[in-house]
Amino acid sequence: MNEKSSSECLSTFPADLPTNKLSPDIETLEDDPPHSLTHSTSHIDGMLDPVPPYDQISLLHEIAFVFVITSAQIFTQASVAQTIVAYRAIGNTFGISSIGELSWYSSAYSLTVGTFILIAGRLGDMYGLKRIYIAGMLWFAFWSLVCGLVHYSKSSIFFSVCRALQGIGPAFINPTAAGIFGSYYPVGPRRVLVMCIFGGAGPTGFTMGSLFSGLITQLGGSWPWFFYAECIACAVFALLSYFFIPANIGHVWTTKQTFDYLGAITGVCGLILFNFAWNQGPVVGWSTPYVYVLLIVGVLFLALFLYVEHRVDNPLLPPETLRGDAGALLGCIAAGWSCFGIWIYYVHRFGFEIEHRTMLNMTARLCFICIGGVYASLFCAYLLPRVKTSWIMLISMCGYFFGNLLTVLRPANQIFWAQMFVSLILIPFGMDMSFPAATVILSQNLPQEKQGVAGSVVNTVVNYSISIGLGIAATVEYYSEKNGHSEKQVIRNAQWTGTGLGGLGVLIAAAFVFNQVIWSRKKKEEK
Repeated sequence: MNEKSSSECLSTFPADLPTNKLSPDIETLEDDPPHSLTHSTSHIDGMLDPVPPYDQISLLHEIAFVFVITSAQIFTQASVAQTIVAYRAIGNTFGISSIGELSWYSSAYSLTVGTFILIAGRLGDMYGLKRIYIAGMLWFAFWSLVCGLVHYSKSSIFFSVCRALQGIGPAFINPTAAGIFGSYYPVGPRRVLVMCIFGGAGPTGFTMGSLFSGLITQLGGSWPWFFYAECIACAVFALLSYFFIPANIGHVWTTKQTFDYLGAITGVCGLILFNFAWNQGPVVGWSTPYVYVLLIVGVLFLALFLYVEHRVDNPLLPPETLRGDAGALLGCIAAGWSCFGIWIYYVHRFGFEIEHRTMLNMTARLCFICIGGVYASLFCAYLLPRVKTSWIMLISMCGYFFGNLLTVLRPANQIFWAQMFVSLILIPFGMDMSFPAATVILSQNLPQEKQGVAGSVVNTVVNYSISIGLGIAATVEYYSEKNGHSEKQVIRNAQWTGTGLGGLGVLIAAAFVFNQVIWSRKKKEEK
């Protein structure tokens, strides 16, 4: 069995489905609306031959390879969960009780994950996806160690800074992971399957992070130990990556490549300043001068970034990734994942503050999200080669919207199997269908030398939207408290905000479906 090509063992897809079957979005580009994604005509200097090639890799090697790459999603989401589940224990160490300040433990991490992904994809394309992936994993390990050691300093601000620096690690491993899959596997069901496995690992990672942080903290341990454990795990997987990721994935450049330094500076500065102001406003008040000044400066930097990207030869954000169908895809991703960030944070807040549940009890309840994640990933892998992406995104956005709506309408201390269980099954259909669908379509429509960029665009929108969504909800919470609302009503108001963002995602996806259906009919009538 070990010597067989894994392609002989791939039984997830029906036998009558050709191995080179594309998504309908790719097969019928001539029927799609104007400005739909098309392959770039940029020159490829030369593609490297992976060792071993995708059609000769053994089953065991491929399983290890996919598992190692998928660990990027697992570690990223586990690290988000650590500070959401144990935020009170961490705050007690630093003498912090303000919810606004406590939320920075998660927001600071998501801020840099969403920001530095912008440049990671391009660096991976230039210097080697495998090399950047391993470097990102080692960075992740180092700053996980530092985050654990910070408890000796007793400084909450220093901890938030270290969390931000820790987030640079997953910012580098996630887009390069998607780029590795996109470069190694040709367009077809096999690439779709591994992308769906990669996207579907998020709920598993979050559950694992919740479980370990809850176990360590509630059973008498000290919270830094889950950062130490993460450090060890990241270091081990960096070593495994060296051995199991096939060599020579990517391309060789015979001409000197340039990096968009001006775009990197303006983009990173704009994203950081805008995000910082948006999340700091609810903490110190929006009337504080430096908050709105930083917000305005951030917007100006982002405007300058977009101008620069239309003028340079090798932009960090290729213009084709924001046009037509791609713009609708990313719009859905932004609305949906900001909705998810609010959902996961305030489900924990409601459980801890209103229902007075323990960390382990909350983790046990939320572990059912993994079940929905498995089914959603397999369902997405089945649908992608068969239906247009607009329908997949509509199903995904409905998962976000109705999953949030159920938690908002759920009474306190209601039996778990009523609304909460259903919500936990629906939400993964939002996560594990939107992310793989957008990644696969962008990957299939960008040339081989830009596979890292394809991964970085989707990951930037995903992680940045989570942080911005939390900032929006925190603003709602700030003004709700100011108006004298009870703690329960404050949380409900924030959850309604998430539901509204989910509804926005449904509207964008519905417009996306309508546009594709109308355009396809027009093309058929012309023929």
